[in-house]
Amino acid sequence: MSTDAVLIRIQPTPNPNAWKFVLDRPVLSEGKATYGNPEEAQNNLLARSLFEVDGVRQVHFFQNVITITHSFDAEIAPLQQAACAVIQTRMPVHNPNQTKVDEKKLARSKLPEDWQKIEEILDHTIRPGLQGDGGDLTVVKYDAGEKKLYVYYEGACGTCPSATSGTLMAIEGILRDEFDPSLEVIPM
Repeated sequence: MSTDAVLIRIQPTPNPNAWKFVLDRPVLSEGKATYGNPEEAQNNLLARSLFEVDGVRQVHFFQNVITITHSFDAEIAPLQQAACAVIQTRMPVHNPNQTKVDEKKLARSKLPEDWQKIEEILDHTIRPGLQGDGGDLTVVKYDAGEKKLYVYYEGACGTCPSATSGTLMAIEGILRDEFDPSLEVIPM
């Protein structure tokens, strides 16, 4: 664990209420983690400390990026400054190998073959763009009989206005082209 100052670049996201904090070191060695409140972050000091910043509503970790979603009326400059201060003080003791426990998720290898195919399509077409914007997407449920896919937006995508319109239409269009022409994608 490094005690050197953390280099942080702050970048906007398509969501006007979310900012990406790109670090010069890993936040998570693998996977992703989204925390919707301090209770969910109780076992992660860095995430829990970020919730102490006035206006923070969600914290999302992915690789070397922390995406912070804030209330619409938050003062941006003080929020960014306070978040950077938290990152500087907590990163030296942060463990990037710590993962968020989520017992509801099944390992992909245990998923039905058609659901695995959907995940593969999302991995190579949709997720890279969402992750580049400080967000992500989780498939919550796939109902093959009803041809409905239920998804949950994470990070900056969680409260982004385009998530339920343009982005949703793009996801549905790609999955209809590459998987099933009658599939419906429903955000949760």
